Amino acid sequence: MRKHQRAETIMRRLNEHYPDPAIPLYHHDDFTLLIAVVLSAQCTDKKVNEVTVSLFEHAQTPEEMYQLGEVKILTMIRQLGLSKQKAKNIHRLSGIIVQRFHSSVPQNFDDLESLPGVGHKTASVVMAQAFGVPTFPVDTHIHRLAQRWGLSNGSSVVQTEKDLKKLFPKSAWNKLHLQIIYYGRENCSARGCDGTTCDLCRELYPKRRNPVKWIKA
Repeated sequence: MRKHQRAETIMRRLNEHYPDPAIPLYHHDDFTLLIAVVLSAQCTDKKVNEVTVSLFEHAQTPEEMYQLGEVKILTMIRQLGLSKQKAKNIHRLSGIIVQRFHSSVPQNFDDLESLPGVGHKTASVVMAQAFGVPTFPVDTHIHRLAQRWGLSNGSSVVQTEKDLKKLFPKSAWNKLHLQIIYYGRENCSARGCDGTTCDLCRELYPKRRNPVKWIKA
């Protein structure tokens, strides 16, 4: 099966599994989504959701989050990894959004990526899921499966993003981002499948017998 054929099969199967995938992070709007994504670095969505339920009861707008203060934010997110840096970043970015962007989350990559704690992946998630701009954020699951499914060589997340954008129609990027994440968690995890176990891996590579080593780029 050639690469484009594999891509077509993947998209068809994922649409069957997850026809309407929901954003897994608890949020109310574009600002709370931004905060949730910043908090999700090196943390599970489940853990982040446990924290944000309480955090967003105290602050749901940039003004409220900035007024909450770095110390209070840290107290509420302490159980998450990198909590001190995340509290600092959230407090600072909230102030910047209030002062520089008139309390509105910017809707372009340059301004989003200028915010503390916001890298390209975080900006891509917000642009895709909050503003509907076609992007293809690459997280650990997507990077692993793109390599496992022979869609990218795994050399870097930057290369994986470029390869996936070439293979899949632009109109499907935002949905596929969520679908691949869900499939990676539920059916083709790093430990649960080695490229020969799950239904989709077997369909894509029926003759594969040796495990696929994951390159952590």
